[in-house]
Amino acid sequence: MKTYQSEHIRNIALLGNTGVGKTILAESMMFEGKVIDRRGTIEGKSTVSDYSEIEQQNQRSIFSTVLYTEFKDHKLNIIDTPGSDDFVGAVISSLRPADVGVMVINSQYGVEVGTEIFGRHTERLEKPMLFAVNQLDHDKANFEQTIESLRVSFGSKIAIVQYPVNAGSDFDSFIDVLMMKMYRFKGDTGEREELDIPAEEMDKASELQNALIEAAAENDESLMEKFFDQGTLSEDEMRAGIRAGLLSRGLFPVFCVSGKRNIGVKRLMEFVINVCPSPAHLPGSKTKDGKEVKCQATDPTSVFVFKTAVESHIGEINYFKVMSGKITEGMDLVNSTNDGKERLSQLFAVAGKKREKVTELVAGDIGAAVKLKNTKTNHTLCAPGKNIEFEPLTFPNSKFRTAIKAKNESDTEKMGEYLTRAHQEDPTIVIEYSKELKQIILYGQGEHHLNILKWQLLNLYKIDVDFLPTRIPYRETITKIAQADYRHKKQSGGAGQFGEVHMVIEPHVEGAPDPVKYKVNGKEINVSVRGKEEVKLDWGGKLVFYNCIVGGAIDARFLPAILKGIMEKMEEGPLTGSYARDIRVAVYDGKMHPVDSNEISFKLAGRNAFRTAFKNAGPKIMEPIYEVEVLVPSDKMGDVMSDLQNRRAIILGMDSVKGFEKLNARVPLAELGKYSTALSSLTSGRATYDMKFSNYEQVPADVQDKLLKAYEEESEEE
Repeated sequence: MKTYQSEHIRNIALLGNTGVGKTILAESMMFEGKVIDRRGTIEGKSTVSDYSEIEQQNQRSIFSTVLYTEFKDHKLNIIDTPGSDDFVGAVISSLRPADVGVMVINSQYGVEVGTEIFGRHTERLEKPMLFAVNQLDHDKANFEQTIESLRVSFGSKIAIVQYPVNAGSDFDSFIDVLMMKMYRFKGDTGEREELDIPAEEMDKASELQNALIEAAAENDESLMEKFFDQGTLSEDEMRAGIRAGLLSRGLFPVFCVSGKRNIGVKRLMEFVINVCPSPAHLPGSKTKDGKEVKCQATDPTSVFVFKTAVESHIGEINYFKVMSGKITEGMDLVNSTNDGKERLSQLFAVAGKKREKVTELVAGDIGAAVKLKNTKTNHTLCAPGKNIEFEPLTFPNSKFRTAIKAKNESDTEKMGEYLTRAHQEDPTIVIEYSKELKQIILYGQGEHHLNILKWQLLNLYKIDVDFLPTRIPYRETITKIAQADYRHKKQSGGAGQFGEVHMVIEPHVEGAPDPVKYKVNGKEINVSVRGKEEVKLDWGGKLVFYNCIVGGAIDARFLPAILKGIMEKMEEGPLTGSYARDIRVAVYDGKMHPVDSNEISFKLAGRNAFRTAFKNAGPKIMEPIYEVEVLVPSDKMGDVMSDLQNRRAIILGMDSVKGFEKLNARVPLAELGKYSTALSSLTSGRATYDMKFSNYEQVPADVQDKLLKAYEEESEEE
């Protein structure tokens, strides 16, 4: 393969809901560029993109796949992305190297939830976007309805470039109002006739062309002046206006295709090459320190790794975009993320599992390297001494969690290694070794997401695992004042143990004044604060410890031991063994023995006094509450709301967003187990949601009773 310069490179990401036909569209693009000599099928498990065993079993894209084709003396890099929200991490990482998002729409359904989700990501990342209405050869294709749904979701920015003449099972023609030509296709070879627009279509075509000219002019002041003066624009001026609109996201062109029959694919590729911006014409990329790096081949070399994968017989593969300068085989670079050194011993242009060795890649191009020592997703490589590090990709919060355990205990360490590798390949998979819950917790975007990982562990790495219910990280606290004292006394030959501690505990309220007097069970206890220590707890909240000892009842050297005993019980709360939080403790009296008192005695006395006081202080269990935002089609709103209310949700509000209903609620984490699966079932996969931690709140009394009973039963079994 020859070396392509930045001006002759285009980078696109194929986006869209599951089932819209992205993978087959990519096949036709590669066929048109003669990278492949025959187009594969999903059913035949022969596509270039979905080449992994798990993708072929599921007959859908699960991973993003880097592809390329060569067309009209340009290199077109294509990234085929998954359509399920479970694999949104692959979409986000693909949008970084892409210069334009091609949102593929199923003409039977119009805008689907995936369209909305991935459209929001292109908006957040300020990526130009165009629409390819696919499957116009289906007998239920409805172009007008599709356009209407696009306008509801994306407003007046929708600009029709092409419309079908005969959408449906006989689809073979469309009219291009940019070129003012009709294209008719023969069979599914991609061969086309360029014809004059029929008289019966001329009024409609002219009207749409005028709308396109006006939309193009609106994005460039000089073109707007020409449009007002002349009433029209030339073809080249229209292209310039459309390009400006793409760059500003002020215009979203719409095209007609049938990826399966290779209708309109070549024309779409021509538009991408002729109108869409090259990497060199886009704004520069931001570094972590706020500087801008332009995509210029003459600048110092910098490379951003957007994907890491591991494949059998090859090992680790890093997929990257050359952000500036150029790279050559054997080049030495610095990993500015971890200060490591890397040699690019082999470079590849990639089309799925087909990798063509290249000796050079220029700014704006996408490629792959193998056998890098310590470079992963989100890392930057740059020329020595240049200290360029790009902003890392940011991924959405996890939506699904499960505990994971190797069926064979001896596989636990190996399982941990592969889970770490899985996180490096897909950063939306997060692993937590929870000391609190005594579980390994796996976080992901949905149940299907983590089931795919389970399949990989078993089939690729021969590790059989169980998914277990995840324990909830409850917290314990108190609601009123309580007093307790405890004497620890032990005599077993030689030196004994003796320590006595008197304390008062109460709820901690931020900003409350230090204690002076307590009234407990009708008895007043006056205290004089001699020392105060605030412990900010790792698990949230505080413990405030007051030294109120007078007259030397307890030596000051034993107070740290008392605090240690209290902290031990805070780490294993008296009610359910959960962490305790937000408590003030005042140690105001006690006794010592001149010989038998020591640190262990006072640690145990403090621990037991705290436990006794805690149980008398109106103890409450607190549970984590999450803010949940659900995006749901209007016709499913009632079902979703009813389900949330059954999960003890508090509905905060509802809003209409681009053809969908947005529902905001606060939901206990304990009620969100497998919510992604339930939501998918309720809405036939048409809804999605985000969740993030909000705060801790007291559980209702009936829930607390159940938790206490379950903890007692569990303790008895142990």
